[in-house]
Amino acid sequence: MSTGAWIAPDPAVRVAAVRAWTVLPDFASVNAHEPGAAAVAAALHERGVMVEVGLWTVAAVEAWLRWRVPVGRILVECLAEEPDVALADAAAILGALPAGGPPVLLHGEGAATWPVLTEAVLRGLATRIGLEDTLLLPDGSVASDNTALVAAARTLGAA
Repeated sequence: MSTGAWIAPDPAVRVAAVRAWTVLPDFASVNAHEPGAAAVAAALHERGVMVEVGLWTVAAVEAWLRWRVPVGRILVECLAEEPDVALADAAAILGALPAGGPPVLLHGEGAATWPVLTEAVLRGLATRIGLEDTLLLPDGSVASDNTALVAAARTLGAA
């Protein structure tokens, strides 16, 4: 589940929403660079929801390191469409993470989806794939559904 500022720009509204949930997710993502992120993460933690911190930049890593909330997973989001830029962003963010921290999921979108997914496999990191990330298979053909994307990703993981 996401708690992104695009859902409700006011951090107080996001915190109130989390506190009002009647059904709790197993975990929720909080983007560290967004205003009020630490408060949203604290509200999740208070409710017993595992926090996944979304890190899009090195500055976001620095912001997250100031939190006082436990994090169960780090989501490194590489949003640049250009694969070389996305991979450079991934390297910079991963390099800024403290040793021995929570597990990392590395994720890219658009044209960078497959190069970033391959990088995650090479580094032994978790990753994810779906039609929200790309409509294309690694060979450039259109994926028929999420199952086709997952099957292609599993093939990369087996290589």
